[in-house]
Amino acid sequence: MGRITQHPIVNTLINLVSRRLITALALFIGTGLLIIFTNIQSSNGFTIIPEYVHSDLIISLPTSPKPHPLPPTLAQWQDNTHSGDYFSQVTTTQVGYLVWSQFPIRVYVETPKAISEKQAQAWVNGVLQGVQEWSTYLPLKVVEQSEIADITIVQKAPPLQIFPGSNIPRARSAQTTYELYTSNKVLSHRFTILLSPSQTGEYLIAAARHEFGHALGIWGHSPLQTDALYFSQVRNPSPISPRDVNTLKRVYEQPTTLGWSL
Repeated sequence: MGRITQHPIVNTLINLVSRRLITALALFIGTGLLIIFTNIQSSNGFTIIPEYVHSDLIISLPTSPKPHPLPPTLAQWQDNTHSGDYFSQVTTTQVGYLVWSQFPIRVYVETPKAISEKQAQAWVNGVLQGVQEWSTYLPLKVVEQSEIADITIVQKAPPLQIFPGSNIPRARSAQTTYELYTSNKVLSHRFTILLSPSQTGEYLIAAARHEFGHALGIWGHSPLQTDALYFSQVRNPSPISPRDVNTLKRVYEQPTTLGWSL
């Protein structure tokens, strides 16, 4: 969630293999920066490999994105304050909007190993506080096995980022990535959230709240400090705002190829 001024997008690359389109996407959003990595091999052997690649990646994409029914928790949401939203800031992807269609969304929080048991439990509790604030709007379930998780949260420093036009790497406080895969011929996705060990106290809760908002489908940032998805870390982090929920609801009203048969 570090300080940035915009979220540039690196154009998606597509790798054609043996008459079929195999798309391997790993999209990174964290600290206000959105980057798209894909898998490509050129004839001269040059290779760019995304951080997450699985052998069962997409054989073909559905041709017509369709909206899923709104989850009841979002369908019932009404903003009596008429606060508006920042849906225009949400980026769509090659597979449409990053909408979950199977509930509850399963969340795994990995217990840190390199710190004391007391510190590790405090970290897990802080992360879960930020995560569970979203359970009012979408059904969530904390699971004990990472293998079945839809969203995994880990205490780990995100890789250093070199911004365009600069050779100086910059640290980031958090990073959210997703990968696409197929399960029973249904196009699916899962997320990994990295939270820097430097995040503690209310800033850890705010970072978890913010990044989890991305993982729920808000693939973009708000320009207002009063929103949890504000693009930069602030001294007094905001809770989930009506604008955050309005934006989330609009995302879930959009068409997507996720959750549909290939």
